[in-house]
Amino acid sequence: MNLTNQVCAVTGGAKGIGLATAQALLARGARVALLDLENVTLDHPHVLSIRCDVSRAADVKSAVDQINEQLGPIDVWVNNAGLARHRWIPDYTEEEIDLMLAVNLKGTILGSQAALKAMIPHKRGHIINVISTASLRGIPSETVYCAAKWGVRGFTQGLAEEAAAHRIRVTAILPGGVDTAFWDDASQRQAPKQLFLKPEHIADGIVACIEMDDFCVPRELVLRSLDDSDFSVKPA
Repeated sequence: MNLTNQVCAVTGGAKGIGLATAQALLARGARVALLDLENVTLDHPHVLSIRCDVSRAADVKSAVDQINEQLGPIDVWVNNAGLARHRWIPDYTEEEIDLMLAVNLKGTILGSQAALKAMIPHKRGHIINVISTASLRGIPSETVYCAAKWGVRGFTQGLAEEAAAHRIRVTAILPGGVDTAFWDDASQRQAPKQLFLKPEHIADGIVACIEMDDFCVPRELVLRSLDDSDFSVKPA
């Protein structure tokens, strides 16, 4: 897809991976809607900022309506909004569990549903779900986050099959450690941020997938830094 003048929506667009993705899309000539509960400070003539709680269907529908009215039909939808609470299992509150499932899992489902409805009439589009390598394995102090992201990965696989029948592409992006606010409360783990990717690395991967020929579907992309390893291996 050539991104020039394409209408792209990015959830969780106020900072981190979402903001970096928006900047990368704008650099390629796209028009971008940024959806977030926080204020978006990106000042650009082709940016539409929308306050949106991705876990509320009414908010998501309202965002789609605003995008259609002010930017045009949606070509790309990036489900990036997500959050974590780092706790040992006995220490999670019910409110924290509900919040992570609502934003990470339900938010992705609602965003994908809205995007698919908007794209089906045009028989074209690309839905990107930013998941995590936490959807590949269980991680201590991230158990509820893992549960949500495993759910998102399973949902995304089903979404890809349904969307393909309408000529709509679906891609799962699985970042490893990324230097963002995700780690702000990770007192249980020493986050080695010097080994982590930057948000711009993930944005580059997202844009690369979108810019592939529409006939090609990059179903799943795992992105980790060269030093982010599960094993300690010394060169021979």
